[in-house]
Amino acid sequence: MSDPTKPTQSGANRTGIATSPIDGREMVQGAKAGTPPPAPDAPALLAARVSYAEQAPPVGTMPIPTSFKSLAEATAQMLRGKKPMVLLDLLGERLAFERTGTRLYEGLLVKLEAADPHPGGPTREDLERIRDEELEHFALLKKAMGALGADPTAVTPSADVVGVASAGLVQVIGDPRCTLTESLKAVLTAELADNDGWLTLADLTERLGHSEMAAEFRRALAEEEDHLARVRSWLSAAVEGEAGLQPGGAAPEPSVPASP
Repeated sequence: MSDPTKPTQSGANRTGIATSPIDGREMVQGAKAGTPPPAPDAPALLAARVSYAEQAPPVGTMPIPTSFKSLAEATAQMLRGKKPMVLLDLLGERLAFERTGTRLYEGLLVKLEAADPHPGGPTREDLERIRDEELEHFALLKKAMGALGADPTAVTPSADVVGVASAGLVQVIGDPRCTLTESLKAVLTAELADNDGWLTLADLTERLGHSEMAAEFRRALAEEEDHLARVRSWLSAAVEGEAGLQPGGAAPEPSVPASP
């Protein structure tokens, strides 16, 4: 890195009140003096919040299927008591998240170029492979949505929510001040959520009768599990290296999903 200063080194951080004991005591006293008593209308405020939550419209709604065949299939499933729109919503969610995941690994490649090399960390080939697999998962989901008569360009409600939830991760990766280690922490958060998302999607797809599609999703899940294991290993090695310790273990070998 061009700047020799590391985040874990002592610097000009003056955010804690302990750096100024006299002013710190006055700040605590001021906070106590300025704390208002409990509002007498607190129950009314809570009731108002609950009312807003009950009456607010949803973040979004699902678009109708784009073909008569898919519309007929959806209607038939609903007549049997099933709700196929839930599956389409989850597909849209994972589609949005895989797109974000691809961008996160693109950002990690930049961080890697700017970082000081350390044992146990990712290589460019590692990050490129995972980025490409994230993009392949995006294509898989797009194909699945098309096969079910859904429009993959439509933003489903869950896709909207997951986009907002992951915006902070994108900001971390895009911030030039954030190091590779800090960026790996953000990607670890993404991979943890991604693994659970794929597991839920594969299980729901299977139970709704799309066995071939579910098998493809489970292969993607196996790759995501490998991504998670690798990010965990890289992050552990980075933190141990910063602490002056030897890395505890090597990165796992790429997993090979079993044939259905």
